[in-house]
Amino acid sequence: MKFNLVFRLLLLVAISTLLFSCAGTEPVQACLEGKEYGFFSGLIHGFITPISFIASLFKEEVAIYAVNNSGTWYDAGFLLGSGGWGFMAGKGSKRSRE
Repeated sequence: MKFNLVFRLLLLVAISTLLFSCAGTEPVQACLEGKEYGFFSGLIHGFITPISFIASLFKEEVAIYAVNNSGTWYDAGFLLGSGGWGFMAGKGSKRSRE
């Protein structure tokens, strides 16, 4: 039973790493002058926050939050995206009652 959980966790980490390793980066100065990020970009940025945080510890040019965003809508998307991690964690900890 414990092996199955570990296998699923490792599979999730491997798939996440594969998918999120394709994320592009943009220099901060170009970001300030570049496109403005909206709700869906905030949602994606919020979802990849744990991976972005780890990358930001080792690389100075990686940021967790887009500086040039559209304000409230980006913030709402970022909040929903980053909140999804807590929701998924809670699903795995439920005990079945008999």
